[in-house]
Amino acid sequence: MEARHLRYALALAEHEHFGRAAGALGIAQPPLSKQIADLEREVGARLFDRTRQGVFPTAAGEAFLARARRALDEIAAAVVDAGRAARGETGRLRLGFIASALLDPLPGVLRRFGRDRPDVRLELHELSTSRSTAGLVAGELDVAITLGSPRGAGAEHLVSVPIGHDHLVAVMSTVHPYAGRPSVSVAQLRRQRLIIAAGEDEPAVGASLQALLGKSSPALAGAAVARDVHTIIGLAASGVGVGLGPARMLAAPRPETWFCEVTPRTPLPDLILSFAAKDHSPVLSAFLDTIRQNCPDVGAALDHRLRLTETE
Repeated sequence: MEARHLRYALALAEHEHFGRAAGALGIAQPPLSKQIADLEREVGARLFDRTRQGVFPTAAGEAFLARARRALDEIAAAVVDAGRAARGETGRLRLGFIASALLDPLPGVLRRFGRDRPDVRLELHELSTSRSTAGLVAGELDVAITLGSPRGAGAEHLVSVPIGHDHLVAVMSTVHPYAGRPSVSVAQLRRQRLIIAAGEDEPAVGASLQALLGKSSPALAGAAVARDVHTIIGLAASGVGVGLGPARMLAAPRPETWFCEVTPRTPLPDLILSFAAKDHSPVLSAFLDTIRQNCPDVGAALDHRLRLTETE
């Protein structure tokens, strides 16, 4: 039994005449009559009464036609669903990210993706760079935003592109003596109690601070340790000391804080977008399109990496 047999039976029930039904279907009457007869033999019951007044469904025919309508509706829905899935409009996207990515650029990306793909189920996981890398390699994540390039076993099989450059800034209470200044120097920082982050992703940031202040700097040795940039800002607002973190912190200002540049300018590790090179899922492609739209300077680098992957 094929879908066309169901359509033939429904057309015959609608038009109550073999000739009219055949005309509506665009076929000749004899093939339609044969197809209906074949269908009745397969079902094992007479589906239509042939009378002088017309052709009408039997009780068996009515029961069959009710299911046939639902079956054709399901087939049509399946075609629609398949098309939506192929365009990345449905499905699941598992994203791992570091906390500071929620300052920039992740909020704009997630808003746009949620608006354009409302039926995609987003699974969001705040993870360290090492855990995100392991998740990508194991197939537990589809995409990740990390601090610096993914590291560890299997990282060589990932496609990675920078999506955000950053540098060190200082944050302090508005009553701090340095508040109101456009910048603070390394010499000034060495005389302050510092607030730094020390999470799993901070070794690279710590290396930047050691290079800036000195590996055995008393200011670093006596620094207050925060879990993330939000805690750095909160402690600085409380007057604990001068917080040091990425310029992305400027996206989360508080009325009682003051931000200023650190001189000399100290670059920090880039935010990196990564995904498995072998992953060609439509949902991932849709997410990458959103990245291109929200981060225009990333598109060329992303397309270049994808072309290289195709030739490897």
